[in-house]
This record gives sequence, structure tokens and C-alpha cells, in this order.
Amino acid sequence: MPTCSHPILTCDESRVFEAKLFRGDEAREWPAMQRAGRAIARAVLRDFWEIGGFPANGRVLVLAGKGHNGGDALIAANSLREAFPAARIEVVFAFGERPLRPLAQRAWRELAQAGGVRVEAAAGEYELCLDGVFGFQFRPPAEPRIVALVAAVNALPFRLRAAVDLPSAGLFRADFTYATGCVKTPIVGAPEAGRVRYLDLGFFRGDDETGERVLTPTVLAPLAALRPAQGDKRTYGHVFVLAGSRDFPGAALMAVRSALRSGVGLVTAFVPESLVPAYAAVAPEAMWVGWPETPAGGLALEGFHLLRERLVRATALLIGPGLGREPETLALVAAITKESPVPLVIDADALQPDVVRAGTALRVLTPHAGEFARIADGATLKKFVAETKATVVLKGPVTRIVDGAVTYHSFFGGPVLARGGSGDLLAGLIGGLLAQTPNEPVRAAARGVVWHGLAADALARKHGQTAVQVTQLLDFLAPVLRESAYEL
Repeated sequence: MPTCSHPILTCDESRVFEAKLFRGDEAREWPAMQRAGRAIARAVLRDFWEIGGFPANGRVLVLAGKGHNGGDALIAANSLREAFPAARIEVVFAFGERPLRPLAQRAWRELAQAGGVRVEAAAGEYELCLDGVFGFQFRPPAEPRIVALVAAVNALPFRLRAAVDLPSAGLFRADFTYATGCVKTPIVGAPEAGRVRYLDLGFFRGDDETGERVLTPTVLAPLAALRPAQGDKRTYGHVFVLAGSRDFPGAALMAVRSALRSGVGLVTAFVPESLVPAYAAVAPEAMWVGWPETPAGGLALEGFHLLRERLVRATALLIGPGLGREPETLALVAAITKESPVPLVIDADALQPDVVRAGTALRVLTPHAGEFARIADGATLKKFVAETKATVVLKGPVTRIVDGAVTYHSFFGGPVLARGGSGDLLAGLIGGLLAQTPNEPVRAAARGVVWHGLAADALARKHGQTAVQVTQLLDFLAPVLRESAYEL
């Protein structure tokens, strides 16, 4: 997916990359440092909306090291002060002021002239901490006095703790880590990094898609563009959804409602026949097909003909949300997967070892960690993908999309998604997107994950992380798509 993702680099690779990019020229490094600092400030202010916004007279603590990370943090603090002149900016120099490198010294002079205050130690309550002590040049172990400084700061009350590029020495406990220019491997999945935000500074353009990658909102660009004037509903695909049971009726409805928001032309849903009247009243845009039920309320084998006779019309098939684990229903799912001529999204209870390996159709699997353990039989993620030829969306705090030699990471979304139903919405979204690009399962998966995550971020900024329902995410799909188009 050219231009839709950027490489994740080791610290050594980052060192080589930056040496080649800047050639040790401070005239090149200073504009990049300014862009980084301002991007951090914008991102911090945006993320503060998840906890009510940054107060006009907020108190900010900057932990500054000698080099570029310290300079980034100081510039970010100055940008915050520009936005909130009444804010108080306090700076603790981890190594003192004298060892500051020229660009960090320049950043400090500008902040000091604007009202930044140097302090010897942090004390009291702060709104924000910006950790800019160490970057990727750090070599452990940290000096005892730095360990003590970070420990003391970790013990203070902050509403938000932000690390610049990397949490210093792996000791700083961040709520967010703002990866400037590129993402470094040590923060991927690191608990001390909190939530990672990749701040694209324009360093990468059109590089090869190999190895570990970070997804960017540009993957949504085609969805945000004008549609052809002569298109009709058949132009945008037809997704079939096989889902639901009497025990789990909500999952099917959530998946269908999400598919309807994906831009797909047509949605046909096969659900237990007793649920059709209620579902059709809630989502009349879908075509609802009642399926014979087992005594326990699952989908019965005898209904297979309902799908088989219609499947020629589909461009993708989503199976799984809310199906339950009745043996008869799982046997039905395995038979469908084996015969399906169209690409599949396999989710939730349909993620069974015999199901995910059945048939030859392209497929996207959407497990969380527990479901992956169930289907992988001890294989690593990459080995499993190599064996099954599937595209796997491994859901988690950092969702990974694996296809062959490439692993894409999505840092969008957050704790607001840690509630029942978020996976059903993602499955519906990917199903609808796959129906529009049936030969591109990786692209459909990446678009679904990024779109879902961006909408979750927007939901949290609007309403917070706690007192929300996961279906509210649907109302943010359109706004974030338009916002991503504007940013492009």
C-alpha cells in the first residue's frame, strides 16, 4: 500500500536514517525540530479532550535532556504557551543547562524569553508532563540521579504524561508517546509507552512495503474522494453477513449497522428467523433473510440452501458475529467456508481451527489474542499466516495486520474500545470494505482498522472514555473520514 504506511525502525536504523537525512547540518535539523515540537503540542491538546481539555492556566512540567528530544519537548511547551498564554511552563534540566546541545539551547532560549521557568525539582500538581530526557541514542544503564528524577516525577499527579519519541530509559511511565518522524521498535507494545501517536513529519515518501510498518490515515483517501457520477449500488459491492443467535442477538445487528456505514452498495443479512422483524425495523436498509433455527436458537444446517442459491450475487461474505458455538452451527460455518467462491471475513465464534483453514477463497481473520491462540495451535503469527495464506487482523491495544512478509501496525483507537461490541463493528466495517475491493483483503483490513480506530479516538475526545456506548462510534465514521480527506 504505497504512501499508506511508513516503516518502523530500530534505534540503529533510525540513527543511520537521520544521519543520511540531515547530514549533521543544523540548518536542516532546526526546521524539523520545530515541526516535531509543534506537532507534539497539537497532538497533546487533541488528546487532552479525552479528559475534558487543557485548562487555560494549566501547569506544565518539561523534563529536558541534552539533545533533540529535549529540544522537541521545549518547542512543544512553547507552542502550548502560545495557545494558552496563562499556562505556566516549568523546566527541569536532567543534566543541567550547560550541556545542552546547540539546537536544544536555542529552543530553551526561545521558551525562556517567552516566560518559561527553570526549576531545580518538580513539585505539586501539574496538568501535563513532557518527557524529553533521552532519545534513541540512549545507552543503558541510566545514571542513578536520572533514575531518581524519573521515579520522583512518576510519583507526582499529572492529568496526562507524554513522552517524546521514547519514554526515557524505559523508566518514564507515559499515557501517550509521540513518535516524531518515525516509529522506533522499542515503543511498539511497550507498557511504559502508553498509547503511541505517530506524528508524520514528511520523512518518508513511496518507500518499499516490507517489514514492520505503521499505518497512516492516507489509507482512507479513496473513501474520502468523490465517487463516479455514473455509479450505482452495484458499483460498490454486495456484502453478505451470516451472524446472530437468540443468545447473542446484538452482535449481528451491530455488524450489519457497521457494514451499512462502510460505503458498500448492498447488504444482505442471514440471521435467525425469529430476529428478522426486530432487526428490519432498526436497519431497514439491509435485506434480511430469516434462517431456520436450531432448538437453542442458532443457525441450523438445513438453511444452507438460502445462502447457496444467493451467493452468486455477493462480492464478500462476513461470518461469525454472535453465532454462538453450537456444534450444528459450527458445522454449517465450516461447510460454507469450504464452498465459498467469494472472499471471507471470519470473526468471533466462527474462528475455529477447521473453519479458518477450509476452502480456497481469500480471507480476513479478525481474532483477539484468545481467539488467535485457539486457531493457531501454537504457531507464531507469521507462521500461521504463511500456513493459511490468510490476512490476519490481530486485535489489541496495538492492532496488527499481517500478510506475508509485512506487518502493519495501527495505533488508532484506545481504551474506549475495551467494551463488548467493538469487534462486531470492526468486522462489519471490514466486510463492507472487502465487498468493495474483493481482490485486496489487506487494503480492506487496513482501511477498516484505521477507520474504526480514528472513529474511536473521535468518540473519546467528544464524550470521554467511560460513559459511552460502543455503537456511538458509528456516528463518528463520517466525520473522521471527512477530516482525513481535509488533512490530505
